[in-house]
Order: sequence, then C-alpha cells, then structure tokens
Amino acid sequence: MGDLAGRVGLVTGGGRGIGRAIALSLAHGGAEVAVSGRSADVLEETVSAIRAVGPRATAIVCDVTQRSQVDDMVARIKKDLGQPLILINNAGIAGSAKLSDTTDDMWDAMLRTNATGAFYCMRALVPHMVEAKWGRVINIASIAARAGAAYIAAYAASKHALLGLTRSIAAEVATKGVTVNAICPGYVDTEMTDRSAAFISARTRRDEKEARKILEGFSPQQRLMTAEEVASLASYLCSEAARGINGQGIVVDGGSVQA
Repeated sequence: MGDLAGRVGLVTGGGRGIGRAIALSLAHGGAEVAVSGRSADVLEETVSAIRAVGPRATAIVCDVTQRSQVDDMVARIKKDLGQPLILINNAGIAGSAKLSDTTDDMWDAMLRTNATGAFYCMRALVPHMVEAKWGRVINIASIAARAGAAYIAAYAASKHALLGLTRSIAAEVATKGVTVNAICPGYVDTEMTDRSAAFISARTRRDEKEARKILEGFSPQQRLMTAEEVASLASYLCSEAARGINGQGIVVDGGSVQA
C-alpha cells in the first residue's frame, strides 16, 4: 500500500479501536495522518505510534458535532501537514433502547454524531478533493446501515443516513477523481463491543464471557471481526487499485448480511 506516500489523511475518532487501526494502516502506506477525537491522551498515543512507523502525524481534539470545531480542525491540519485528501469518518456512538425508551436527547446525539458530523467533515474537505482531482472518503458505518434490528432505532437510523450520504456524494463526485464509500462492519473486537457485552450481561444476568459469545454468534463465522480487517479494507479503498469502487457500502461481518 505504498502508493499513499505524500498523501495527507484525517481519521476522526482516531484514538482507539477501528480509527486507530486505520490511522496506523494509512501510515504504513506512507500517508501523513491527522487523528481527531475528544480524548487528548489516547490521540497522542496514536500519534506516537504513527511517528514510530515514519510519517508525520498530528492530534487534534475535536467534537465533530460542532461545525466550528470541524472548520478549526481542518485549518489546523492544513497548517501542520497540508491539505487532507483522505477522509475517514470514524467518529461515532452507539446505544440501544426500546422505541418507547428512546429519548429526544438519545435520538439527537446519535444523528448528530454518526451522520451530521460526517456531513460537516465531508462538506469541509470534498471540495478540495474535487479541486485536486483526487480524493478518498470512507465512512465507517455498520451492518445497521444495511439492516434494522430491535432496540436500535436511533442507531440504525443514523447509520442508514450515513450510507445514504455516502451514496449521494459518491454520485456527485464520480467524474472528479474522488471516491466515496462506506464500510459496514458487524461486531468488531473493540472497547465499544466490550460495552455492548457489559450491557447484555447487566440486562440478562449472564456473565460477560457468555455475553460475548452472543455477539460472536451474530456472525456465521462465530467470531468478532477485528479492527485490522476493517483497516486493511480502508487502506485498499484509498489505493489507486480501488479507484473503480465508488458509492458502496461494503459489509465486513463474516456473511450475515449478504444483500
């Protein structure tokens, strides 16, 4: 994946989990990487790991639900590294509740973080990609962008919105040298899935090992996906070899969602 040398990328939610894995994968491909998120300490740890690989990197504390913070973040990246032409919208939150227990605040937070934040970042960066006649946008969605499930109305709605945004912008820039795709993972072995297992354990009184088995069982492969699997796909989508892949929502879940 050395064809990313000289490119500048931004990974939101880049301090841990899938975001961290993607940031490191891009760095191994030669890209200089900015990581953003809300926790300065984990962002700095990721930056140190990227610099150990070789490329330059910078960490920026940013809440992507705030448009002014997104604009400030983009200006900072341009100053520190140059114009970012790779955007990985990974910042996101998850939660579950029955419809009757889904509060206005839960609904608003889910949509603002998972969909509006990506919109702000795309609106800030895609015009520069069009001007440069090259760019890559990858939105980290979920299998919940492709299929609904009980108790995740707000989450599924936000991820469906993200996939719709992906497809619409992909069509808009298809002739401009820019591609826009989504990756839709199933349950991935990250801290977010640990929290899901803890939630199941608390609700069902099963121990957390048994709760993890429940989550593993959603995949026909009877396992959790890994952050590195998602990161490898993201790096491939950023490469020239993937320039014909545009407007797709690619599922990484071992085969449970096949349509």
